[in-house]
Amino acid sequence: MKAAMYYGNKDIRIEEIPEPTVRPGTVKVKIEWCGICGTDLHEYLDGPIFAPPAGSPHPLTGETVPVCLGHEFAGIVADVGDGVTNVSVGERVVVEPYITCGTCARCRAGIYNVCDTLGFIGLSGGGGGFSEFVVADAKRTFPIGDLPTDIGALIEPLAVAYHAVRLSKARPGDSATVYGSGPIGLVTVAALKAQGIENVIVVEPAEVRKVKAAAAGASTVLDPTDTDIVAAIKDLTGGVGTDVSFECAGFNGATAQAIRATKGGGTVVNVAIWGHEATVAMNDLVFNEVSIIGSLAYCNDHEPTIKLLQDGKVDAAQFITGKIAVDDIVEGGFRELIDHKAENVKILVHP
Repeated sequence: MKAAMYYGNKDIRIEEIPEPTVRPGTVKVKIEWCGICGTDLHEYLDGPIFAPPAGSPHPLTGETVPVCLGHEFAGIVADVGDGVTNVSVGERVVVEPYITCGTCARCRAGIYNVCDTLGFIGLSGGGGGFSEFVVADAKRTFPIGDLPTDIGALIEPLAVAYHAVRLSKARPGDSATVYGSGPIGLVTVAALKAQGIENVIVVEPAEVRKVKAAAAGASTVLDPTDTDIVAAIKDLTGGVGTDVSFECAGFNGATAQAIRATKGGGTVVNVAIWGHEATVAMNDLVFNEVSIIGSLAYCNDHEPTIKLLQDGKVDAAQFITGKIAVDDIVEGGFRELIDHKAENVKILVHP
C-alpha cells in the first residue's frame, strides 16, 4: 500500500509498504482523510522529536524511523479481528491514536494519556494515517455515525480542545481568554462556545487569524501588538480578569499575560507544546493565586467530542482549508502550512 514515510529532518518519502492485517482485538481502517498536525510539522522541520530515532526504538512498538506519519485520521472499517464487537465492517470510524502500556501507575489510574511510555500511531510506529490502511485497538476505535470522514478527521484536534476545556472546569457564564488562534487555539474557541462559555476573548496578532478567531466564535479579538492585553481584559471583565485562560501559542509573553489577566484564584491551562524552555514570573503567579495546569491531548474525550459534532454544536467544516492527495503531501501540505501558516488551519490528506 502507499504511505508517506518519515525518515528525518525534511525527509518524507512516498513509498509502497506492506498492508497491515488485523490481530485479535483490533480493527483495520481504510483511511479516507488524515489531517496534518503541528506535531507533524515539528517532526518535518526539527525532528526526530517524538518519532523514535535510529538506534532508539520506541519501547512499545520497537520501531525507529522510518515511520509512517499521521494521527488525525478517520475512515471506514475494512476488517475486524477476533473478539471485536463495538464496530462493524463498513462503519465510519475515528481512532484515538494512542499506544500505551496499560500497566504503569498512570495507566492503572486511568490517566493513560500520560502513560510512562506513551506513543502515538503516526509518530511512534504502528502505522500512520498518511497511508491506505491502519490497524488499531478496537477499544480506541469509535463509530461516528453519519458524520462524513473529512469532519471525522477533525475529531482528534477537537478532542484536544475538549480535554483542555474540561480540565479548566469552565462553566456556562464564565469568561475565557485564548492566547493564539492557530489550529489548536481556534478549536479551543469552538469547544468553549460548544460548552456554553459565551464570553471568549482571543489574543492574536495575525490579521488572517484574527478573522478566523471571530468566525470560530470569539466575542472579542485583541491584537497584542497595539493593545495592553492585561488592561484590556481587565476592562472587559469589570476589573476582575477572565475565569480561565488557555495558552495555545507557546510564547513567553502570552504566558505572562495569561497569568496577570486571569482572575485571582483562576486557572491557566497550557495547551501548547513548547519548542523552548518557558519563563514564568512566579511572583505574578503567587500574588494572584492562579493555578497553571498542563493539558496533554485527550483522555476519554473522543466520544463526547463526537457527540458535540453530531449535535451540531461545533461547525468543524470551517477549519478545513485544503484537501490534497498523499502524493502532494510535502509541497501541497507541509510546505503550504509552513510557508502560509496564517492562511491555513487544517489541510487534509487522502491516501
